[in-house]
Amino acid sequence: MPELPYRPCVGIMVLNSDGKVWVGRRGRNEEELESEPKLWQMPQGGIDRNEDPVAAAKRELEEETGIQTVSYLGEVPGWLRYDLPMEKVGVALKGKYKGQEQRWFAFRFEGDDTEIDINTPNSNEPPEFDTWRWVDIETLPDLIVPFKREIYLEVVAEFRHLTK
Repeated sequence: MPELPYRPCVGIMVLNSDGKVWVGRRGRNEEELESEPKLWQMPQGGIDRNEDPVAAAKRELEEETGIQTVSYLGEVPGWLRYDLPMEKVGVALKGKYKGQEQRWFAFRFEGDDTEIDINTPNSNEPPEFDTWRWVDIETLPDLIVPFKREIYLEVVAEFRHLTK
């Protein structure tokens, strides 16, 4: 593994009133969609320098999904890390990182689904997701790319009780 740092970022689990979890499909192009079927994930993104992680989570959530009407439910203690597959190191994450270390937060979505808008993010970046849906928490580890699966298993174990 190259001597690159981990990118500090947040991950966000959003639960609706039925205990379902919001996921979006990262589909930048047809080739990616065909080569990797597990492109569903929860919102996540970088923490800006000197930014509070909870504030970063709310900012990333709004930028990627349009969701603003949430209440804080909890967080996974400490940081969770994953390494990029070797073929993605130097390419993914702008080539600057060997993986990510994440702080994970759970929020309850208190708005209406019409609030969700993945096509006009409040950012200068292209949309993160091309579609979205609500899913059962137990399905999350099977929807994510394999190199992030262990983190999703930990997040599900930590937040499972919030779906009741």
